[in-house]
Amino acid sequence: MNYFVVDRGDDISLRLTEQFHQLAKGYGMVLDGTKPDIVLSIGGDGTMLHAFHRFRHLLEHTAFVGIHTGRLGFYADWTPDELEELAQLMYHQTTESRMQIVEYPLVEITFTTAEGMESYLALNEFTLRGIAETMVAQLNINDEMFEMFRGDGICISTPSGSTAYNKALNGALIHPSLEALQIAEIASINNRVFRTLGSPMILPKHHSCDIYPQTKKKVLLSVDHLYLQRDDVLSIRCKVSPDQKVKFARFRPFPFWSRVQKAFIGMDYK
Repeated sequence: MNYFVVDRGDDISLRLTEQFHQLAKGYGMVLDGTKPDIVLSIGGDGTMLHAFHRFRHLLEHTAFVGIHTGRLGFYADWTPDELEELAQLMYHQTTESRMQIVEYPLVEITFTTAEGMESYLALNEFTLRGIAETMVAQLNINDEMFEMFRGDGICISTPSGSTAYNKALNGALIHPSLEALQIAEIASINNRVFRTLGSPMILPKHHSCDIYPQTKKKVLLSVDHLYLQRDDVLSIRCKVSPDQKVKFARFRPFPFWSRVQKAFIGMDYK
């Protein structure tokens, strides 16, 4: 098995990375940054986002595993004290097929400018915000005008990303087996003159959302942890990626709602 490690760069993550390299070497696994079978993310959820975007060109081939070294890691199955157990399971899956692959949907974002088109994939979310002034943008659903948005911005999240910024915007939590995206408003303006829906919307895979910001107005775009300032965006199309998903390697059960309970409630009622 070929593997690679992306770590957060702090002392504990660097130590765990070196420890895993030694364990992997003992089990005959090969360090490969070109085409790894499994990418380990050692850090937090932000580290997983870095790992995903670094290897997004290998989504058909590569699966991800998270080891969290902080207080909360929603994408992480493993803790630092379980590193040796993980290495053993990775080795044994080669001979005994113990690994299960789960796939989560992604959001595809396409920017149209006067120069052409640019496409991105989001694991968590895409956001569009105004800079120094209220953002005004037309929002279309399935090529039909839905509303004229005024406010701080718009967040488009994946099901797995519904537990991130979307949750802070009072969006719904969506099980990642559902191929959908969620639209949540960021501080919209609603009064007797300007109106928006004012609540999150969930679109299925075969639907699309188009956003038309005011021309020549600077906006701040984010795709997960990547940020861009642009004033040349004519339109933005968001939809569930029709042909790409992210793969996570599971070596033991960790149901989604158990992750939610552990991450956000964390109380044992037994």
